[in-house]
Amino acid sequence: MTNEPNGAAVSYFDYNATAPIRPEALAAVVEAMQAVGNASSMHQPGRQAAYRVDAARRQLADLLGCSPGEIIFTSGATEANNLALRAAFTAGSPLVTSPVEHPAVLETARTLTAESPKDLVLLPVAADGLVDLDPLDQVFAARRGGVVSLMAANNETGVLANLRIAVKAAREAGALIHTDATQIIGRLPVDVTDLDVDLLSLSAHKFGGPQGIGALYVRRGAPLPHRPLLVGGGQERGWRAGTLNVAGIIGMGAAAEAAARGLGEEAERIAAMRDRLEQLVTSAIPDCRVNGRRDQRLPGVASVTFPGVPADAVLAAMPDIAASEGSACASGAPTPSHVLLAMGLSRADADSTIRFSLGYATTDAEIEHAAHAVKRAVTQVRAVLAEADAPR
Repeated sequence: MTNEPNGAAVSYFDYNATAPIRPEALAAVVEAMQAVGNASSMHQPGRQAAYRVDAARRQLADLLGCSPGEIIFTSGATEANNLALRAAFTAGSPLVTSPVEHPAVLETARTLTAESPKDLVLLPVAADGLVDLDPLDQVFAARRGGVVSLMAANNETGVLANLRIAVKAAREAGALIHTDATQIIGRLPVDVTDLDVDLLSLSAHKFGGPQGIGALYVRRGAPLPHRPLLVGGGQERGWRAGTLNVAGIIGMGAAAEAAARGLGEEAERIAAMRDRLEQLVTSAIPDCRVNGRRDQRLPGVASVTFPGVPADAVLAAMPDIAASEGSACASGAPTPSHVLLAMGLSRADADSTIRFSLGYATTDAEIEHAAHAVKRAVTQVRAVLAEADAPR
């Protein structure tokens, strides 16, 4: 997708930060915002808003393969992650996660276990970005119960987790299992019944819905204590108080329905474009490499390290390409990507890594454009660095 800020064409390669809103979602949001009605009100405008919220809930449920009654609307995946872990965790039981999770999971886990640090268990990560699940047997041999939280797809490398193994271990130990599925929903087919997780978090804007709306799937019958983050009017069956974001919810439903159409074919098309981008970049630029397990990842993510070339300088040298140094949620942080460091990259290499993330509106022409822009920018930055290092 090409944007034109200030008259300059910019090819967008930052879908993992936020996807462009789908036309269907935009139209639904605009229409909803032109109507009036609190979905909790009993008059006709309120009932109409509630009806449209229910329809959107069904659209999202169809995408997830669950019942509409298993969905709790939130402001996004960060709130959903907080709600899931705060409800599922009980002090004295293990909270098992990994060092490559999104900060919304990692920081929540650290906060919850601040007074009982031994409850937090961080599983090791291999150089290819896969979380090592072998230690789960040892964890649950010592203590049963608790909660396991692993992201379905990593936001920086796109590496997919072996959730089935984690689910089996959790079930056998009587533990709850949560997955942050923010990056995978709407990009690969997901059926929560088949996954057999207890809790699943998502954000609409990752699959072409509006920002500021998300959801938490809670499996019916999951032994989950009722511990809402927000209390008040009792909306969302008491799990999430506050006036419903009707326009956002309707937009998310429209995006979910649009994403579900031809999902498999779209994933294949995007994967082919990603592979083309990686082939063009790695063949044109010496000494660069792709991070993460390449046969087990999202179709639209390419994490590429350009050793010795600061990523921020490369991005500055190609203003016509919108890509990321890492997770957008960590932008401006003084430390490099915690995901790449956990995978064993040096700080210098982590600082020299760019994430390109593609999506439903990416075109073949943009792939060619990006490959040429990256080659030009890396060559330019290397020349500047070489000149600065030359003896005078």
